[in-house]
Amino acid sequence: MAIREILKMGDLRLLRVAPAVPSDAFGSEALHTLVADMFETMQAVNGAGLAAPQIGVDLQLVIFGTDAPNVRYPDAPVVPRTVLLNPVIEPLGPEEEDGWEGCLSVPGLRGVVPRWSRIRYSGVDPQGSPIDRTVEGFHARVVQHECDHLVGKLYPMRVRDFSRFGFTEVLFPGMDPSDDD
Repeated sequence: MAIREILKMGDLRLLRVAPAVPSDAFGSEALHTLVADMFETMQAVNGAGLAAPQIGVDLQLVIFGTDAPNVRYPDAPVVPRTVLLNPVIEPLGPEEEDGWEGCLSVPGLRGVVPRWSRIRYSGVDPQGSPIDRTVEGFHARVVQHECDHLVGKLYPMRVRDFSRFGFTEVLFPGMDPSDDD
Protein backbone atom coordinates (compact mmCIF):
# COMPACT_ATOMS: atom_id res chain seq x y z
CA MET A 1 0.00 0.00 0.00
CA ALA A 2 1.08 3.56 -0.63
CA ILE A 3 -0.12 7.06 0.12
CA ARG A 4 -0.73 8.73 -3.23
CA GLU A 5 -0.41 12.42 -4.08
CA ILE A 6 -3.79 14.16 -4.14
CA LEU A 7 -4.21 16.51 -7.07
CA LYS A 8 -5.18 20.09 -6.21
CA MET A 9 -7.72 22.41 -7.83
CA GLY A 10 -6.10 23.97 -10.88
CA ASP A 11 -4.70 20.65 -12.11
CA LEU A 12 -6.46 20.04 -15.40
CA ARG A 13 -6.59 16.29 -14.76
CA LEU A 14 -9.35 17.01 -12.20
CA LEU A 15 -11.57 18.37 -14.99
CA ARG A 16 -11.59 15.23 -17.14
CA VAL A 17 -14.49 12.78 -17.43
CA ALA A 18 -13.39 9.35 -16.21
CA PRO A 19 -14.15 6.21 -18.22
CA ALA A 20 -15.88 3.21 -16.67
CA VAL A 21 -13.83 0.53 -14.95
CA PRO A 22 -13.75 -2.34 -17.48
CA SER A 23 -15.29 -5.60 -16.30
CA ASP A 24 -12.05 -7.49 -16.97
CA ALA A 25 -10.46 -5.42 -14.16
CA PHE A 26 -12.95 -6.64 -11.54
CA GLY A 27 -11.19 -8.75 -8.92
CA SER A 28 -7.74 -7.99 -10.33
CA GLU A 29 -4.65 -7.44 -8.22
CA ALA A 30 -4.15 -4.02 -9.83
CA LEU A 31 -7.64 -2.93 -8.77
CA HIS A 32 -7.13 -4.34 -5.26
CA THR A 33 -3.87 -2.38 -4.94
CA LEU A 34 -5.48 0.82 -6.22
CA VAL A 35 -8.35 0.55 -3.71
CA ALA A 36 -5.93 -0.18 -0.84
CA ASP A 37 -3.81 2.84 -1.81
CA MET A 38 -6.92 5.02 -1.98
CA PHE A 39 -8.04 4.01 1.52
CA GLU A 40 -4.55 4.57 2.91
CA THR A 41 -4.40 7.98 1.21
CA MET A 42 -7.87 8.97 2.45
CA GLN A 43 -7.12 7.87 6.02
CA ALA A 44 -3.80 9.73 6.08
CA VAL A 45 -5.66 13.03 5.55
CA ASN A 46 -8.88 12.20 7.46
CA GLY A 47 -10.98 12.28 4.31
CA ALA A 48 -14.65 11.36 4.11
CA GLY A 49 -14.16 10.03 0.57
CA LEU A 50 -11.80 9.95 -2.36
CA ALA A 51 -12.27 9.54 -6.11
CA ALA A 52 -9.69 7.88 -8.34
CA PRO A 53 -9.30 11.04 -10.49
CA GLN A 54 -8.12 12.90 -7.37
CA ILE A 55 -4.98 10.75 -7.44
CA GLY A 56 -4.61 11.00 -11.20
CA VAL A 57 -6.31 7.71 -12.10
CA ASP A 58 -8.97 8.11 -14.79
CA LEU A 59 -11.47 5.50 -13.68
CA GLN A 60 -15.04 5.64 -12.36
CA LEU A 61 -14.04 4.53 -8.88
CA VAL A 62 -14.88 6.20 -5.58
CA ILE A 63 -14.37 5.21 -1.99
CA PHE A 64 -16.12 6.75 0.98
CA GLY A 65 -16.98 6.15 4.60
CA THR A 66 -14.89 5.16 7.55
CA ASP A 67 -17.24 3.20 9.83
CA ALA A 68 -16.18 5.74 12.51
CA PRO A 69 -16.68 9.48 13.17
CA ASN A 70 -14.66 11.75 10.86
CA VAL A 71 -12.63 14.63 12.36
CA ARG A 72 -13.29 16.80 9.28
CA TYR A 73 -17.06 16.40 9.83
CA PRO A 74 -17.40 15.75 13.58
CA ASP A 75 -21.17 16.30 13.71
CA ALA A 76 -21.97 14.10 10.72
CA PRO A 77 -23.31 10.56 11.07
CA VAL A 78 -21.02 7.65 10.28
CA VAL A 79 -21.07 6.51 6.66
CA PRO A 80 -20.30 2.83 5.98
CA ARG A 81 -16.98 2.11 4.29
CA THR A 82 -17.76 1.57 0.61
CA VAL A 83 -15.94 0.99 -2.67
CA LEU A 84 -18.14 1.92 -5.63
CA LEU A 85 -17.26 1.43 -9.30
CA ASN A 86 -19.15 2.76 -12.31
CA PRO A 87 -21.74 4.58 -10.17
CA VAL A 88 -25.13 5.86 -11.25
CA ILE A 89 -26.97 8.38 -9.07
CA GLU A 90 -30.72 8.88 -9.21
CA PRO A 91 -32.30 11.72 -7.20
CA LEU A 92 -35.40 10.64 -5.28
CA GLY A 93 -37.44 13.79 -5.49
CA PRO A 94 -36.65 17.42 -6.19
CA GLU A 95 -35.72 18.36 -2.62
CA GLU A 96 -32.23 19.75 -2.05
CA GLU A 97 -30.32 20.46 1.15
CA ASP A 98 -27.58 23.01 1.63
CA GLY A 99 -24.55 21.80 3.55
CA TRP A 100 -20.93 22.71 4.20
CA GLU A 101 -18.39 20.82 2.14
CA GLY A 102 -14.64 20.67 1.89
CA CYS A 103 -12.46 18.66 -0.43
CA LEU A 104 -9.02 17.08 -0.29
CA SER A 105 -8.35 18.64 -3.71
CA VAL A 106 -9.39 22.08 -2.43
CA PRO A 107 -7.53 22.22 0.90
CA GLY A 108 -8.25 24.90 3.46
CA LEU A 109 -11.56 26.02 1.95
CA ARG A 110 -15.20 25.22 2.70
CA GLY A 111 -18.43 26.18 1.03
CA VAL A 112 -22.16 25.62 1.25
CA VAL A 113 -23.27 23.34 -1.57
CA PRO A 114 -26.80 22.28 -2.53
CA ARG A 115 -27.24 18.52 -3.00
CA TRP A 116 -30.23 16.26 -3.51
CA SER A 117 -31.64 15.25 -0.14
CA ARG A 118 -32.34 11.61 -1.04
CA ILE A 119 -30.69 9.52 -3.73
CA ARG A 120 -30.45 5.99 -4.98
CA TYR A 121 -26.98 5.01 -6.05
CA SER A 122 -25.95 1.87 -7.84
CA GLY A 123 -22.82 0.39 -9.33
CA VAL A 124 -20.57 -2.53 -8.51
CA ASP A 125 -17.95 -3.40 -5.93
CA PRO A 126 -14.36 -4.37 -6.90
CA GLN A 127 -15.42 -7.98 -7.58
CA GLY A 128 -18.21 -6.85 -9.88
CA SER A 129 -21.04 -7.58 -7.42
CA PRO A 130 -23.93 -5.11 -7.62
CA ILE A 131 -24.43 -2.32 -5.11
CA ASP A 132 -27.82 -0.61 -4.90
CA ARG A 133 -28.61 1.71 -1.97
CA THR A 134 -31.10 4.42 -1.09
CA VAL A 135 -29.61 7.04 1.23
CA GLU A 136 -30.17 10.55 2.52
CA GLY A 137 -28.45 13.31 4.43
CA PHE A 138 -24.68 13.26 4.85
CA HIS A 139 -24.32 9.83 3.22
CA ALA A 140 -26.10 11.14 0.09
CA ARG A 141 -23.94 14.30 0.14
CA VAL A 142 -20.68 12.34 0.29
CA VAL A 143 -21.68 10.06 -2.59
CA GLN A 144 -22.73 13.00 -4.78
CA HIS A 145 -19.52 14.92 -3.95
CA GLU A 146 -17.26 11.99 -4.81
CA CYS A 147 -19.16 11.10 -7.99
CA ASP A 148 -18.83 14.71 -9.16
CA HIS A 149 -15.09 14.05 -9.43
CA LEU A 150 -15.83 11.40 -12.05
CA VAL A 151 -17.32 14.02 -14.37
CA GLY A 152 -14.71 16.71 -13.77
CA LYS A 153 -16.63 18.76 -11.19
CA LEU A 154 -15.24 20.22 -7.98
CA TYR A 155 -17.62 21.43 -5.27
CA PRO A 156 -16.83 25.17 -5.78
CA MET A 157 -18.47 24.78 -9.20
CA ARG A 158 -21.74 24.04 -7.37
CA VAL A 159 -21.56 26.88 -4.81
CA ARG A 160 -24.47 29.29 -5.38
CA ASP A 161 -23.78 31.85 -2.65
CA PHE A 162 -20.14 32.90 -2.45
CA SER A 163 -20.75 34.73 0.84
CA ARG A 164 -20.79 31.17 2.23
CA PHE A 165 -17.48 30.08 0.72
CA GLY A 166 -14.07 30.76 2.21
CA PHE A 167 -11.11 29.66 4.22
CA THR A 168 -11.86 27.08 6.89
CA GLU A 169 -9.75 28.90 9.48
CA VAL A 170 -11.92 32.02 9.04
CA LEU A 171 -15.31 30.29 8.77
CA PHE A 172 -14.65 27.73 11.54
CA PRO A 173 -12.08 29.27 13.91
CA GLY A 174 -12.37 26.39 16.38
CA MET A 175 -11.38 23.77 13.82
CA ASP A 176 -7.74 22.71 13.68
CA PRO A 177 -6.56 23.80 10.19
CA SER A 178 -4.49 20.62 9.88
CA ASP A 179 -7.78 18.68 9.93
CA ASP A 180 -8.79 20.38 6.69
CA ASP A 181 -5.79 19.77 4.44
